[in-house]
This record gives sequence, structure tokens and C-alpha cells, in this order.
Amino acid sequence: MKKILGIELGSTRIKSVLIDESGAVIAQGSHDWENQLENGLWTYSLEAVWSGIQASYGAMCQSYGEPIAHLDAIGISAMMHGYLAFDKNDNLLVPFRTWRNTNTAKSAEELTRALGFNMPQRWSGSHFYQAVLNGEEHVKDVTFLTTLAGYVHWMLTGERVLGIGDASGMFPVLNGDYDKDRIKIYNSLLKEHGVDADLYSLLPKVLLAGEDAGHLSESGALLLDPTGTLKAGALLCPPEGDAGTGMTATNAVRVRTGNVSAGTSAFAMVVLERPLSKVNEMIDVVATPSGALVAMVHANNFTSEINSWTNLFEELLNLAGVNMPKGKLYDILYEVSAKSDFDLGGVVGYNFLSGEPIVGMETGVPLVARMPWGKLTLANFMQMQLYSALGAMSIGMEILAEENVQIEAICGHGGFFKTPFIGANAMSAALGAPITVMKNAGEGGAWGVALLALYATQSGISLEDFLDALFASAEKETTIASEAEREKFASFMKLYKAGLVVEKRATESFN
Repeated sequence: MKKILGIELGSTRIKSVLIDESGAVIAQGSHDWENQLENGLWTYSLEAVWSGIQASYGAMCQSYGEPIAHLDAIGISAMMHGYLAFDKNDNLLVPFRTWRNTNTAKSAEELTRALGFNMPQRWSGSHFYQAVLNGEEHVKDVTFLTTLAGYVHWMLTGERVLGIGDASGMFPVLNGDYDKDRIKIYNSLLKEHGVDADLYSLLPKVLLAGEDAGHLSESGALLLDPTGTLKAGALLCPPEGDAGTGMTATNAVRVRTGNVSAGTSAFAMVVLERPLSKVNEMIDVVATPSGALVAMVHANNFTSEINSWTNLFEELLNLAGVNMPKGKLYDILYEVSAKSDFDLGGVVGYNFLSGEPIVGMETGVPLVARMPWGKLTLANFMQMQLYSALGAMSIGMEILAEENVQIEAICGHGGFFKTPFIGANAMSAALGAPITVMKNAGEGGAWGVALLALYATQSGISLEDFLDALFASAEKETTIASEAEREKFASFMKLYKAGLVVEKRATESFN
């Protein structure tokens, strides 16, 4: 039996999944972690990265039931993009700047205008140029830029490479590589600010799914397994971001397919038949792991506020002497939302723990408001939480509808869908399309990158055909929101959009 390992460093959890040659999960483990706000920027320390990976891998080995000495293949995935800058001695120059930071607005605006291509704030190219605009001292010493997935892969193999999906969130890609014409424009902007650097030479090499991305080194094996049991030699697939692994985990890599990954942040991905007609700052244009063009609507904030309120309800239960499993509590809170009134009792909320570019928020303040005539019930409150999580994404998806983007299938994955029907039904109402949820929806990106690692061991088959064969017998359930549910969400969105000015004032006043 083959043993294929997938590790994903998500925003709140590092998860390790072990699969066999059929793609079935045979062991898994996880480690919870949280980002820190330091000097106004969201970050994770590299020490936390490795202690978390080791804890997650160790938990997976315990789940497997015996020490693991050999792995056939490994895949690494992580939260998208961000900024990791190293000098010639491989020293990290500034703390890791995550996707969550929204301090790069000026950079993103200038680059979007100069390149004729939407450069979101969280992209690595935007972070580097913002550091240039800020006149940051470390810029002159940068010799390598990468993402979190690219960094972990580099430490495990010695290879400075990146899967095209994650690479397309560092800088625009074209024909399987970075867009060299836009690289020239970027370099000219650097020179205007006194920086003599070639961005292309600073970025990782771009690889497509299935290409050889190196092998686990002896030092890399010890980083994963400090006990020394794991041996070197495993093949690694190109490292990918959570967008690419989400597409893989939902078999959404063909044209006209799409997927929604719904966790701490959320993004909807649609594989395009043709380029979009115009640049829009709300739509990212990235790539599937095999290089196809993808439109992505990304919301910085999704389930964090739901998680915070669930923790509050858990605290109340504990004070009352009730010890309820967290999963059951989530199910209860999700399921009660089905009893909500059509107007949700006039309750509206914003889950903006951080900035939300889709609606023009540079910073965030979680906010709940209600109309004085409304009926405040737990059902109305929880339905509001589910709908507000979907609010920003829904606004972004309206743009794709204006572009006449055709979507034949949308598959959902992530924690939002763990409670049967409820999350999928809300998502279907928001996107106006059927939502299919696989039985393994909660496995997410760790499973997805494990599949990419399994694919790297194959030959003579496209990624699309490989996934079609793998998913042929997968258990799944499709949910189509009723007309009444769609009208209910549309009614909520009117109040949501009207209240954005209140959220904007709150962020300006409190921050």
C-alpha cells in the first residue's frame, strides 16, 4: 500500500492527512494555531510553523497506529500568498506577512493601473512593492521571495519552486510561467524608486501539477519527524496554496466548474473559458494546478465570527455545568437557523475581523445591529451569522454574473459545510446555484494536496482525467436552495448593503 502525505497550514489549523493509492484517508492529525498582530501586521513565527507541523504530523502518526519510516510522496499546501522575504544567507528579513494584512492598498492600486491586471493587496508582488514604497530597509537585501507553502517545501527539499496556482498569487502568470512582459513593467517601477532588482530572479520557479518538485532530504525528514523514524527520499509535488488544493479536493479543475472553500476566509473559484473582459479589483485571476485560467472571488473573513460566538455559547454552557462536544454545539447552532423568520428579526451583522477589500474596508470591526421592531431569537441571530459570512462573497459573485461567466457545477468544502444541508443551503441561496458537498468536505486542502502528491506518482494522464476517475464513486449530496430561501437571502442583502456605511464609520472611528 502506498502512503501519501498531505500537509496544509491553514489560518487556524495545521492538518496532516495520509492517503493510500485510491485517495482514501487512512490517518490524520491536526494542530491548532493562531496568528498574532505584531506592529500592526498579522503574522506567524517560523518557530510556530515548525512546531505546529511536527505536532500535526505526530498526531497523524498516532492515528496511523505505528511509526512511519517511509512515505511515497508528500504535498505541502498553505494559506495563500503573503510575504516571506529572505537574504543571501537564507535569513528571514521581516516577520511573515500573511494574506490577512490590508496595508498594501497603495501598492495594489499602483500595480493594477501599471500592469493592466488586478493585483490584490495580499499578493506577494503587492507586498514587496509596498515595502519599496515604504522605503523599508530590508528591501535592498532581498534575494528570494516565496509563500508559506513554498517556504516549507524549500526547507524539506532544498528546491525553490512553487505550483502555478500559488505562483499566480505572487505575480500574474502566462503560458505556464510568470508574465515576463509584466515583469519588465514591474522592474521599471522598482527602478523609479531606486531599487535595482529583477523580480523574476527573486521568485520561485513555476511548476505544473505532476512535475517533479524534488525529494525529501535528510534534514527535511527531521523537520517533519524529529524522532528520526521517517527516512528521506519521498517525492514531493509542487507546493500549492489553499485555492489550488481546494480546486483539487472538489474536482473543480475543468472549464465551467467551480468550487467554494469556506473556512476562516472564503473564496469562490470558477475555471474560465476565456479571459474576463475587463480588470476588476474584486476579482482575482489565478490558475488551476494544471495552469487553466481561474476567476476567484475572495473574502478575507468568513467563519471567524461564527467561531467566536460559538465559543461564547460554549462558555455559557460550561458555566451551567454542561460539557458539550464542540461539533455537536456547532450542529445545534447551525440547525436552529432553519427556524429563522423571513426578515431575520431585522438583525444584520458584519464579520470583518480584518479588512475586506471586496466592500472597500481597509480594516475590520465585527459588528451586530438590529432594527428596534425586530425579534431577536437564537434562530434569527444564527441565520444572520451564516448570511453575513456570505455577504462579501455574494457581492463579488455579482460581477462574474455580469461577465456572463457560465458555471455548470459548484462544489463546496471546508468547515462551513460540516453540518449537513444548512451551510450548503445558505451558500446555494447566496450564489444562485446548486452546491454539491462531498462526504470528505471537511478534509479540505490537506486531502487536496495529498491528491496532488498522488498525481505526481502517475504518468500519462491529465490532472482532469485523473480526478474524474478518482471521484467517480465519491459520495456526495447536492443542495438547491428553494425560491423562498433565495428571496430570504436577497432581502437580507438589502439590509446588509445599506448598513455597510455604518460598518465603514465604525472602522474609521475605532481604528
